[in-house]
Amino acid sequence: MAHLPAAGPTSVRTTGDYYQWLVAWEGCLTLLRENATRSHNPVRTVGVELDGVGNLDDVVLLRDAPPNTYKQVKYAVDSATPVNEGYLTKPSAKGGPSILKKIARTWKGLTADDGSADLRLVTNRAADPEDDLMAGRDARTGLLMPKAAVGGSNSLRGKARARWAQEAGMTEAELIDLLSVLRFDLPLDMVWYQENLRLLMAVTGLRHDQRALEEGADWVARMVREGSRELTMAMIEAAVTELDLKAGPARAVLSIATLKPDPLASDADHAIDWIDRFDGDSDYTKRRPLPPHTWAQLQADIEAAPGRLPAGTTAVSVTGSIRLAPAFLVGTTFRMVTGTDLAALQRGRAGSQLWSTNDPFIAAQTPGVTEYEIGQGDEIAVAIAVATDPTEDVLEYLREQNLPVSKLIVLTPPSGTANDGSVPDSTAANALAVGIRDHLRRSTRRVRRMHLFLACPMGLAVLLGNRWNRLCQTIVYEDIKIDDGYEAAFTIEA
Repeated sequence: MAHLPAAGPTSVRTTGDYYQWLVAWEGCLTLLRENATRSHNPVRTVGVELDGVGNLDDVVLLRDAPPNTYKQVKYAVDSATPVNEGYLTKPSAKGGPSILKKIARTWKGLTADDGSADLRLVTNRAADPEDDLMAGRDARTGLLMPKAAVGGSNSLRGKARARWAQEAGMTEAELIDLLSVLRFDLPLDMVWYQENLRLLMAVTGLRHDQRALEEGADWVARMVREGSRELTMAMIEAAVTELDLKAGPARAVLSIATLKPDPLASDADHAIDWIDRFDGDSDYTKRRPLPPHTWAQLQADIEAAPGRLPAGTTAVSVTGSIRLAPAFLVGTTFRMVTGTDLAALQRGRAGSQLWSTNDPFIAAQTPGVTEYEIGQGDEIAVAIAVATDPTEDVLEYLREQNLPVSKLIVLTPPSGTANDGSVPDSTAANALAVGIRDHLRRSTRRVRRMHLFLACPMGLAVLLGNRWNRLCQTIVYEDIKIDDGYEAAFTIEA
């Protein structure tokens, strides 16, 4: 395979500019979504290389009330310079102030009158895991706090704090205050960052293919070339119309993470972070709450989410990494009877899609049905076998646990075959969700409790939960792969 040639100065400069335009386009998306969803204190103007704000002027998000957000954008062509003390405290190539000193001076100027500011260093560079302070960066917030403040003056962190404070020209107490608002947004790798922006475009109600993303960034570049350094809502909305980017409603974002950090969490209107409360060392093994945390606590957090979103919210997108039982619970929390247009970001072979409960379909899809007699009681067990077939595992679990069920109903796609591609898009998912619900309404009419096992795309679990009404009380199980194989997660009144 032929290798790309080393990047020349022009290529590096051009790519760095494009990276900055992406950061500015992200600000434009934030402005559009926050204003459309009536977020508290939304962004009103996006500044690009704005005058009068010091060195954190690359991208500025201006709001009605502080804190405004000030971003310094630094692009690197390779991984030779991680973010560490040396990188932050090294004088510029021309012998000027270091990055840290520039940030410190800007922060002091922005907060001179007891004001507040949200500061960001945005780069595709990675944090140096060997650096005394950067190693403590919180991946959820991008802040070096609280770990940067831990340790006495003779500790490695304490000595590093003293060096950073001296270089910044401030006391250690002032440095701690600065590090409490300075977020290190890294490593925002170009490919990963573009994927994240496409997801943000989706929840903003815009086309979110690569071409649409490039058109948005190119528009920012054109505005800057023409001398427009403050991009207003009117200008951005006109650009959306000019570029034919509109695809649907802008949505409030609910981020729920139990497996790994959600890249959209910082843009969310409400975020539920249970990563550290789930048992397991990786997103492949995190399948149930880590004691003393419980499924009931997670259910309470999810069911409280509607009250945490902006008042009057009617369109919601759920993002993040969750397994199927929590995804189903999100759907039931925002059930169709509440009038909420609920959508989920579904990743698949065709890339990321937005599966919305409002997407139209011609007719319900009648699922394939197979029933197995159990004879242990008068309740019903149901297995949704769409992505894979869990029948043998569910049968074994029902019998070993002696659950009081009369039979197991296995529901498959109309083809009768469960596979990863059996539900290609939102239209098919909605049609199948309605078909499954309608079948269960008929077959469980005289049943007081249902035991539900899910093996389907996450988006289908959300859409199915959204339509889960006029059914009996439902216990939803999670596939935990160990011990008994399944675990009762949530009880839902339907």
